[in-house]
Amino acid sequence: MANPKTMVMPVLPLRGTMLFPGTVLHFDVARPRSIAALEQAMMKDQKIFLVAQKQEETEEPAPEQLYGVGTVASIRQVMNLPGEHIRVLVEGESRGTVLEFREGENCLNAEIQIHRDRTVRSNEGKAMVRTTQDLFEQYARSSQRVSADMVEGLRSMEKPGEIADLLASNILPKWQERQEFLEELDPLKRLEKICAVLMRETDLADTEKEIQSRIRRQVERNQKDYYLREQLRAIQNELGEGDDADEQSALRKRMEATPLNEEARAKCEKEIDRIGRIAPGSPEYIVSETYIDWILELPWGKETEDSLDLARAREVLDREHYGLEKVKERIIEYLAVLQMKQNMKGPILCFVGPPGVGKTSIVKAIAEAVNRKFVRMSLGGVRDEAEIRGHRKTYIGSMPGRIITGMKQAGSMNPVFLFDEIDKMASDFRGDPASAMLEVLDAEQNFAFRDHYMEIPFDLSKVMFITTANSVETIPEPLLDRMELIEVPSYTEEEKLQILKRHLMPKQIAEHGMTAGTVKMSDAVMKKMIEDYTREAGVRTLERTAAKVCRKSAVYLLENRKKSLTVTQERLHEFLGAARYTREPLEKEARVGIVNGLAWTSVGGEMLEVECSPMPGKGNLKLTGQLGDVMKESAEAAFSWVRTHSGELGLEEDFYTKLDIHVHIPEGAVPKDGPSAGVTLTTALVSALTGRKVRQDAAMTGEMTLRGRVLPIGGLKEKTLAAYRAGVRTLIIPAENHKDLEEIPAYVRDHFKIVEAEEIQQVLEAALLPREKKTGAKEKKHGD
Repeated sequence: MANPKTMVMPVLPLRGTMLFPGTVLHFDVARPRSIAALEQAMMKDQKIFLVAQKQEETEEPAPEQLYGVGTVASIRQVMNLPGEHIRVLVEGESRGTVLEFREGENCLNAEIQIHRDRTVRSNEGKAMVRTTQDLFEQYARSSQRVSADMVEGLRSMEKPGEIADLLASNILPKWQERQEFLEELDPLKRLEKICAVLMRETDLADTEKEIQSRIRRQVERNQKDYYLREQLRAIQNELGEGDDADEQSALRKRMEATPLNEEARAKCEKEIDRIGRIAPGSPEYIVSETYIDWILELPWGKETEDSLDLARAREVLDREHYGLEKVKERIIEYLAVLQMKQNMKGPILCFVGPPGVGKTSIVKAIAEAVNRKFVRMSLGGVRDEAEIRGHRKTYIGSMPGRIITGMKQAGSMNPVFLFDEIDKMASDFRGDPASAMLEVLDAEQNFAFRDHYMEIPFDLSKVMFITTANSVETIPEPLLDRMELIEVPSYTEEEKLQILKRHLMPKQIAEHGMTAGTVKMSDAVMKKMIEDYTREAGVRTLERTAAKVCRKSAVYLLENRKKSLTVTQERLHEFLGAARYTREPLEKEARVGIVNGLAWTSVGGEMLEVECSPMPGKGNLKLTGQLGDVMKESAEAAFSWVRTHSGELGLEEDFYTKLDIHVHIPEGAVPKDGPSAGVTLTTALVSALTGRKVRQDAAMTGEMTLRGRVLPIGGLKEKTLAAYRAGVRTLIIPAENHKDLEEIPAYVRDHFKIVEAEEIQQVLEAALLPREKKTGAKEKKHGD
């Protein structure tokens, strides 16, 4: 025997099956640790150790519940099956003995000693090989289960170990017996064992042949009866006396009444002919019948008539949604172009915005406006390509993908098809669903979309595909290129008030079994509900809060036998408890080293204070408040600018060698990042070092370069609304953001004195007060 070597590889436990070296094996994997072992092997050298577990019923076997000898195998193929299962094709390479099991991160590993069969050249070995070949030929004639090719193939083999393993994999019936055979390392001893098994199985095969002969005679009598009945039914059909409800005839009539394309019709006819040759009730019959049903139930040729009346579309959109004027205008433009072109080969719209701003309901309103069926498919968490394209129908339990399922559900060739949360798709070893979406969303390709289950072209070119996303960051670039982004912004406080008054409260009052006017609420109380109990970009939490008020109101009305209730601020506090969110009032007096900055968050804009304090030290800059890398770099750039312009600011050139500077942004538990705090940090540093006070009724945002230029930022609308809520009177923004002011409501813009800065000096002039004149003995002496 050759010198054994050792390897560390992942372990996959087998139950009820066995793999021998030199043979191949198909098996399904479903256990998470086994799937993890496969993934680890695929990422390395595709080598895996297969070993049988001692008890089949054990779900998660421990190392002591596994045999010590198994097979080192190479993974040849991996296929995904429905229900999180994986089908694997492996090829055995050599025997292996476990030296030590090692627990991995997600699966079991082991150090394996690999055994290669020794070369046998003795006459005894050659005689043993010839005897085995003769016995196998006798077994093949007796059992009639072995092909002539296998007998000829075995005749051409010379190595005792390979012959023994091949025969063991085909003859040994019990896996315990196979395990004992696997543990035998001597090839000649394995041949002796297999010879004994061949002699035993040959005798059993002869006995089985006699039994089968008796059974065959009985079956032939039953088969004869079956053929006679089928002939009788055929004669009755020829005479017009057959059953018109015959399944095959009914399917053919449905097919003829359905306007299929040529390929679909040929496929359907082939399957109908096939089920005519299959016994009813057999698994293959059911598979073919289900497949034909899927083809015939698709909405071939069925379309709804478009209603492209732009006035009606505007009325529907305005009725369903308050505000969102730019979004509505873009939708009207889209429908106008559709009416002019009379085809769907336009851009795929993608509504991007924070949660709760009404993206999905906008798409529903579009479907209603154009009088089309509406289908929604959520892509959140989809990571299997088969979810989009379906499974091959050769797999047990296979079915079409969710595109074809949605078309069947719509019952129309031209529905509005919404792909919700398209940014939440992922990919792994089961495929990349985002890549599968490329064909679906490409008007040049989707006229002949092929689902893996259907295997026929289906026209999706008349479908109005629309997608939604919270962020475009995670959408793959090729997919993003096929879509036109429409930003759905967060709502202003005034818009939330109108939505609450016009939509949410009437809806919740009706859903809680009350009539209109039962629960009354003033605008002031509604504003308090919005400001004190919700903090979000959309209105989902606001709707839940309105529902809570309605529930509490229903209890009050029933207990006090009242017919209506006016919710005051005091009663709102009683119903909802203490305010969940409070806003710190602005400082009334100017302060040194404290600056109001503006930040964007996923739930809207917020105002952040930046605090700066110098102290005796050696020139260190300390940053606290859980700042991200980008914000830290902005602070360092601000400090460098101050050092560079120390003379202009009235500071000593070496001031930084005598001071440590601490910059802190409160709410230290909340992570903060981004470049737009550059001007705020610079203003805080200049104020703290020069002693000039900062106006507390001013707020600012902007990125700053090392040269002092103020660069544009994003999220200006949300930041401006945050400043408006806080009572800020002066708003300092980058000059290049002037174009974004159009998106801000006029009543908000008019509230501010807006300073558009190109250089940091303009920011300092607007935010800092002049230096206070010093008083004291030295100044008086100077006056003398």
